[in-house]
Amino acid sequence: MPHSDPKTLVSTAWLADHLTAPDLRLFDASWFLPTVDRDAKAEYTAKHIAGARFFDIDEIADLRSELPHMLPPVEKFMSRVRAMGVGDGHQIVVYDSMGIFSAPRVWWTFRYFGKRDIAVLDGGLPKWEREGRPVTDAPPVIRDRHMTVDKQFDMVKDVTEVAAAAKLGDWVIVDARAADRFRGEAPEPRPGLRMGHIPRSRNVPWMSLLRDDGTMRPPAELKRIFEAAGVDLAKPIISSCGSGVNAAILDLALTRIGHKRHAVYDGAWAEWGMYNDLAVATGEA
Repeated sequence: MPHSDPKTLVSTAWLADHLTAPDLRLFDASWFLPTVDRDAKAEYTAKHIAGARFFDIDEIADLRSELPHMLPPVEKFMSRVRAMGVGDGHQIVVYDSMGIFSAPRVWWTFRYFGKRDIAVLDGGLPKWEREGRPVTDAPPVIRDRHMTVDKQFDMVKDVTEVAAAAKLGDWVIVDARAADRFRGEAPEPRPGLRMGHIPRSRNVPWMSLLRDDGTMRPPAELKRIFEAAGVDLAKPIISSCGSGVNAAILDLALTRIGHKRHAVYDGAWAEWGMYNDLAVATGEA
């Protein structure tokens, strides 16, 4: 698979070459864990790549749920996207201010609603700035556009389906959290959650899929990392994490290696770790 693929991952050079294309729409999808004292919206307002809109992961969500940033209702998604001037026929690129961290969540969200012409910026805003490329504080010029929605229900799993997979082993559950959180040796950033992991799950920390410069490793390396973690790539895969954000990094990596059947557990550990009637394992996978 080529490095720059407008359906998965594009380089900073690719974006620079296409930045002024009339059909390009750019999103800043920066988001931070609740333990990090940073304001993504304020940072976007201060500086962003020219033309970028801010995608608020916490607001463009199902606010009726007690769980954080669950997939939004279709009407809300369509309303917000239309107001940001994104519609049919647009090529979307999404980035974040940590390299590759939260942008894949927005990539996955658009794909869930049927949009395929969307890619993550490899290395994100940090790589863009390291290369001396320009940023601005000017707001984008926006005109309403309509986007056709076609929900891909097979791209998301709920707690009942994940519990069945943990029992039957017909799907491989892969956890993107850091190894110490997976083993139950480190506390969760959200209070009140148990420590450990879903039984029978495997651990592929999302950071292991990235190079030191914050870009994603090539497909051959990604495949080796999954296999080394005991992930049977011949089986369908459910990706999980702390709250459904970093699981999308695994989903992006699986798409890059050509895996065909994979989904995200949207509730993730924020849900599983909350309920005492769901089994928890500790230690290594």
